[in-house]
Amino acid sequence: MEENDFVSIWLEESGNPAIEELTRVNQEVADKTASFLSEKGLNSTDLSAIVDINHDEISRWLNGRHAFSIKKLKEMSQTLADHN
Repeated sequence: MEENDFVSIWLEESGNPAIEELTRVNQEVADKTASFLSEKGLNSTDLSAIVDINHDEISRWLNGRHAFSIKKLKEMSQTLADHN
């Protein structure tokens, strides 16, 4: 793709709506997950064990510095629902 093509220019000026939406959803789910953990007396270490994901990834995600795919978020949600 050329640097000056229409799509590259548009993305640079407008951002990527799909990435922005995924980021928003990830942060919303992370915030709700943090509240859920707090209500249940759990922490990020407990969550990483429950969903079998590296604790560092979970910590970055809960702090808004990492994004999971929609597929991974659904898998995590189901695992938490099954665990509860």
